[in-house]
Amino acid sequence: MPNPTRITIALDNETENILKKLSKEMGISYSALVRAALKFFSQNKGSDKDFEIMKIWFSLLNKGEHVILDIDHWLLFLKHIEASGKKETFYADGKKVAKSHAEQLSRVISDPEDYLKRLEACNFYKISKGPEGEYTLILNSSLSKRFIRDLISDTLSEMGFDVSIKEDITKLRVKINK
Repeated sequence: MPNPTRITIALDNETENILKKLSKEMGISYSALVRAALKFFSQNKGSDKDFEIMKIWFSLLNKGEHVILDIDHWLLFLKHIEASGKKETFYADGKKVAKSHAEQLSRVISDPEDYLKRLEACNFYKISKGPEGEYTLILNSSLSKRFIRDLISDTLSEMGFDVSIKEDITKLRVKINK
């Protein structure tokens, strides 16, 4: 790198420890790490909402428990499930998964809106927020309606929230009851 510009920055103890740890883990200098971080942030900064979505994606993908799936594949799976003679078994098993998710997420999610935003970041739907505690979820396909309805209802209920969901053709109207 020809003629680098030298700067001095002040770090608090926590940030300094993060810099040291990442530099050691990645096997690169502090300068190289800061350059890479600045370039990454510059390319991905977007809006505050984009940044929040990226944090959700990172937390979901970081531990290898989630996958990125093309929407056509997702709908193909749902199409075959709906046509299957084992459809009800699938949805019954889904309740078990929702219970497990509720146990795990109760440490991470503080309210139903956080959970709905998490699923929105998974691209299951787009949220339109209504009056206090009311949300309209605009689905990518009516084929996903039952899966998403059951997932939200079962998970939030297991977390202790009283939720009612009404169905439209390609929308779900979610109300968090007090």
